[in-house]
Amino acid sequence: MSVRRADSLGGRAAIVGIGATEFSKDSGRSELKLAVEAVRTALDDAGLTPADVDGLVTFTMDTSPEITVAQAAGIGELSFFSRIHYGGGAACATVQQAALAVASGVADVVVCYRAFNERSGRRFGSGVQHREPTAEGTALGWNLPFGLLTPASWVAMAAQRYLHTYNLTPEAFGHVAVTDRRHAARNPAAYFYEKPITLADHAASRWIVEPLRLLDCCQETDGGQAIVVTSAERARDLPQPPAVIVAAAQGAGRAQEQMTSFYRDGLTGLPEMDVVARQLWRTSGLTPSDIDVGILYDHFTPFVLMQLEEFGFCGPGEAADFVADAALPLNTHGGQLGEAYLHGMNGIAEAVRQIRGTSVNQISGAARALVTAGTGVPTSGLILGTGD
Repeated sequence: MSVRRADSLGGRAAIVGIGATEFSKDSGRSELKLAVEAVRTALDDAGLTPADVDGLVTFTMDTSPEITVAQAAGIGELSFFSRIHYGGGAACATVQQAALAVASGVADVVVCYRAFNERSGRRFGSGVQHREPTAEGTALGWNLPFGLLTPASWVAMAAQRYLHTYNLTPEAFGHVAVTDRRHAARNPAAYFYEKPITLADHAASRWIVEPLRLLDCCQETDGGQAIVVTSAERARDLPQPPAVIVAAAQGAGRAQEQMTSFYRDGLTGLPEMDVVARQLWRTSGLTPSDIDVGILYDHFTPFVLMQLEEFGFCGPGEAADFVADAALPLNTHGGQLGEAYLHGMNGIAEAVRQIRGTSVNQISGAARALVTAGTGVPTSGLILGTGD
């Protein structure tokens, strides 16, 4: 993979299994147990057993190490194990790592997983409580003393500039929240099942950090999600229709920080996602018009608009109208705003369901799905397809 040329990974691996725990606010069990439940469910979905697995990938933030999950899930020897940094930005990169391992012959079956008690345990939304000195933590030192202590406050800086630059009001963000909650209302697995909202509800929700309201911010969730990846050839012999990995990419921009890249030339875009977009389009040979459904990381609504613009679905400042017009089916599971906040892994699962034709909000004829990972941090993305 290079930011300057296409890679040769596309079409060589596929997602063949997905599995999750229930999504809740108090799981009542350990994060390890959540991880193991998700892994076993995903393997059952794939028609595979723990003995078939020889690779595991997760996040650096996950509290359940690969060897511990392997032992608890009944998995034997591992020839590949890997972790991806940068929080939610890691989601699609776990699948990329799995695909790379499979395509190179390092492993045959790799399971990607993420599990946490993010509501009943550590709550990311509570902000920085304590941080050991690190080189990357230096950037936060320029912002914390001035009250920028939470992810919402970091995103609000860029969101305010976005509104100012394009002469918009916070209602622009509401279209994302309404869209997500409309889909969540029809998804029995979603926390906000049967609870749609209107633009008026969005405008009436309380301020968190202006211009972000409560309904602009994702929820906090306990749960686990797992994804099974194997070769495209082996996938043909398994019970589920494969979701072929058409393209996969990671991206970090110039002057990149984690959520506080305030010293770039502009704050109205997401340069790290532009890197991902260029690589995905270049490798796949596709364009925005070829995408049937978008599963875009939605920890905060403004960054969904910026992602649409970075990928070229619309011009700068035009994404709110693009979403309002339903020009692209978006976050059909309800997203992290409506279904669950699982660091984007549940979004990958929804893209697989769309390719299989089994989503509760199925898009007719969906053959290509774009999935993105966390924004404001070094990130990643996928294009999944039917392989036809």
